[in-house]
Amino acid sequence: MDLDLSPKLPKKLYGGNGGSYYAWSSSELPMLRQGNIGAAKLALEKNGFALPRYSDSSKVAYVLQGSGVAGIVLPEKEEKVVAIKKGDALALPFGVVTWWYNKEDPELVVLFLGDTSKAHKAGEFTDFFLTGSNGIFTGFSTEFVGRAWDLEEKDVKTLVGKQSENGIVKLDGSISLPEPKPDHRKGMALNCEEAPLDVDIKGGGRVVVLNTNNLPLVGEVGLGADLVRLDGSAMCSPGFSCDSALQVTYIVRGSGRVQVVGVDGKRVLETTVKAGNLFIVPRFFVISKIADPDGMEWFSIITTPNPIFTHLAGSSSVWKALSPTVLQAAFNVDSGVEQLFRSKRTADAIFFPPPK
Repeated sequence: MDLDLSPKLPKKLYGGNGGSYYAWSSSELPMLRQGNIGAAKLALEKNGFALPRYSDSSKVAYVLQGSGVAGIVLPEKEEKVVAIKKGDALALPFGVVTWWYNKEDPELVVLFLGDTSKAHKAGEFTDFFLTGSNGIFTGFSTEFVGRAWDLEEKDVKTLVGKQSENGIVKLDGSISLPEPKPDHRKGMALNCEEAPLDVDIKGGGRVVVLNTNNLPLVGEVGLGADLVRLDGSAMCSPGFSCDSALQVTYIVRGSGRVQVVGVDGKRVLETTVKAGNLFIVPRFFVISKIADPDGMEWFSIITTPNPIFTHLAGSSSVWKALSPTVLQAAFNVDSGVEQLFRSKRTADAIFFPPPK
């Protein structure tokens, strides 16, 4: 099986003074298309405003940098105006209209990972803009728009045609957008850097998992997600998703080495990943990572809201569950080697600190 799993960087699709929108192409990263996964990144400069839009895909948004405001309108619900900052994760189901605004320095950067199984193009998001030069109402005649909104033709032309830019604009400060409301944040966003840890291994690493308990909308999106922080030179145990889920990983910070092993014990990826890289692990393939001395942090989505992983090292690994004689027969070794193997990695961990 020939697979190109090499990490990739996104390419700019559009933008200007207000910011830019980037996306990973399914032609350059074929696993996006095969796995029906989309990946994109929004970067807003000070006073940058991402015009209201909806998408053909459900997504998880993760704030990589900066702070700002997100406007979210669920179908037939009131607008939620949410303060967002680095580390925040938001689940965006189908039919959600969103807008994004950065009123301060530095740049606000938001990562989007999502399911494209119902999208127009497998492996890529398609956004539908409500306003701007490519807004949906530019395609309707003034008669249709006028009757829909009960407006005269001259007013329709002003509303539809006044905004000459598309996607992202830079506001001049004369418009005061809605201020975020603290109660709007509840159930809409979870800060992964501040949430209780699901895994905490001294000298190894830490994990926060997004699930239906701490962010209920994840269930509607149909995706799970986690933020993993691996300490310097520590290792993440080899493991695989045992429920047929794909894992899409974005390197948030730092760098490290990655190996992925697939069918027939063949190593299908061995590379160094760094901040900004995106890569995908196919179903049932085994992955392991070792951080460089400065550590490594990554944000992943898994194509199921409640993923189950099997680890191949540590006290909770499948090896410890197998009978001694089964291991002897499987490895073709004597009991002394089997006992040595079983006596190692007795701690219940998925992260291993560097050797002393």
